[in-house]
Amino acid sequence: MIPVSSATLDTIAPSNSEFWQKAMAQCFRSVPELLKHLNLVEEQLPYAVDSQNAFRTKVTRYFADLINPKDPYDPILLQILPRLDEKAEIKGFSVDPLEEADHSPLPGLIHKYQNRVLLIAHQACAIHCRYCFRRHFPYSEQSLRGHALDKVLDYIVKDPQINEVILSGGDPLSLGDSQLLELLTRLDSLNLRAKVVLVIHCNHPNEITSVLAEHLQTLRQNNVHLLNQSVLLQGINDNTDTLVALSNQLFAVGVLPYYLHLLDPVQGAQHFYLDDNQAVNIWRDMQSQLSGYLLPRLVREVPNRPSKTWVNYL
Repeated sequence: MIPVSSATLDTIAPSNSEFWQKAMAQCFRSVPELLKHLNLVEEQLPYAVDSQNAFRTKVTRYFADLINPKDPYDPILLQILPRLDEKAEIKGFSVDPLEEADHSPLPGLIHKYQNRVLLIAHQACAIHCRYCFRRHFPYSEQSLRGHALDKVLDYIVKDPQINEVILSGGDPLSLGDSQLLELLTRLDSLNLRAKVVLVIHCNHPNEITSVLAEHLQTLRQNNVHLLNQSVLLQGINDNTDTLVALSNQLFAVGVLPYYLHLLDPVQGAQHFYLDDNQAVNIWRDMQSQLSGYLLPRLVREVPNRPSKTWVNYL
């Protein structure tokens, strides 16, 4: 299983294996650079922007071009633009909200659930989502370089309960083509007999474009199963109409809605938070408007539990 963002898939051109690398190299990496591209004036925005955030700005030009520059509350803009709200320190929000450090037996490996492990395949992403639960993650301590990968694979082989390996990061598709192929080949040699599942990450229907649909079709033609996960975010997708449209548009491009996550309480993302009652009410409204197979599971991740926790719908 490989979770990646929709923005990453849109940097990949099947006819040119180097295209995505050029797109990554041309990312916007500062607030002034991004605002200039959008013809936005910081002082005219209805909120305070944080140009010096330690979790730096990063967004592909393709993704930035999906933003409506006339709308300061554009749902894509708000996902990538650092705001001064990120500086607030709120009780209950921490740098390691899922306590992943307690479940890392080896560098580059996270083993929270009995039958599956997660590999930090790469530290880079095509975009830096402002709500990212790994925005404080110590990537320098979690590299799979050198003999670290050998040790991780040996760990997997020795545990007969493990039958699923999740490539994460960062974004595994930020690896070079040859590196990713080598990693997949070595995993395939473990005889896990797992199907390839790609979990994309779309939060809003504006992210689903004809370009994305084209790449998804290529993946389906190569027997890759496609799922989507979203995060419920205040001011971005916290209404039924948006999420119903998202599910329908995902299915139209061959992707099944999978998870709708409650926000992980990571320090710096508290302004995206919705409480459980709001989330459940939205999910119930979605249930009344969607066929069952288009309804994502409303979940949260609670540290030290053996699986994701379904939020109580009753």
